[in-house]
Amino acid sequence: MKLGVLTVLYQDLPLEEALDKIAAMGAQAVELGTGNYPGNSHADPDALLKDPSNVKALKQAVESRGLVISALSQHGNPLHPDEHFASSAHETWRKTVLVAEQLEVPVVNAFSGCPGDHEGARFPNWVTCAWPPDFQDILEWQWNERVIPYWTNQAAFAHDHGVRIAFEMHPGFVVYNPETLLRLREAIGPQIGANYDPSHLFWQGIDPVESIKQLGRADSIFHVHAKDTYLDHENIRHNGVLDTKPYDRILDRSWVFRTVGYGQGEKVWRDIFSALRSVDYDYVMSIEHEDSLLSIDEGLAKAVTFLNSLMFREHPGPMWWA
Repeated sequence: MKLGVLTVLYQDLPLEEALDKIAAMGAQAVELGTGNYPGNSHADPDALLKDPSNVKALKQAVESRGLVISALSQHGNPLHPDEHFASSAHETWRKTVLVAEQLEVPVVNAFSGCPGDHEGARFPNWVTCAWPPDFQDILEWQWNERVIPYWTNQAAFAHDHGVRIAFEMHPGFVVYNPETLLRLREAIGPQIGANYDPSHLFWQGIDPVESIKQLGRADSIFHVHAKDTYLDHENIRHNGVLDTKPYDRILDRSWVFRTVGYGQGEKVWRDIFSALRSVDYDYVMSIEHEDSLLSIDEGLAKAVTFLNSLMFREHPGPMWWA
């Protein structure tokens, strides 16, 4: 397995300076943002598609430092009921797939998106409970009229260009846990998989080992993020885990994102690596830094050191009992 970094955290630096910092810290891969919510982090699709020499230069900049590109990331909401918003997200997604093909990157990371609740809605509607029955009607409309038709077409497009779609299971969107990820995969096919980010699962109460085994049995883990979550159990006892307070209100929130090792602890992350090995995942674990208590450089350095001490670098040979 290789250790990677989502370069969005260094989006204010020129590409080569960001790559130098990442390589010097001991990473072996980078994940590049191409637009939508992460922004154009060193990989502007328009510039790359306009001039093939830009693609060659990007590959050279990465490979000359002993790095590989693990994925392109363009987390947006192409199902947004606002047509302008949805169209922009859709175009970024399509361009990213074309860039991934030229860069020979096999995975594009995405959000599933979230539609409104009816034709003519203005805002997305993320359904979180089963009753009153209106919510079931909304869910069926969203999945049957928006989610499955859209991603069926996009999966075919991705397949034609040699790319697999890795959804980050993120609350606020229709795919937010293993069950919804597998529902979409069952409806569309093996082009759909997970960008497995445990930070969004921890606070939902989802066990990382069990969810990795569940997704791994379906061969549906395409990419992995390394981001941790600290659970404030006092605040959870007061208010539960659903929390809409801004992330900077650290003392008041039920949970906050942390650098790996500062949320769930070493044992949990050891178990995550073991579970990934057990389902034969041997690609990249990409660090995503969103820790408001640590600077970018310090948080990334600590994450690299922590993860390097836990990662499996070699496949085991045949066991004596095999």
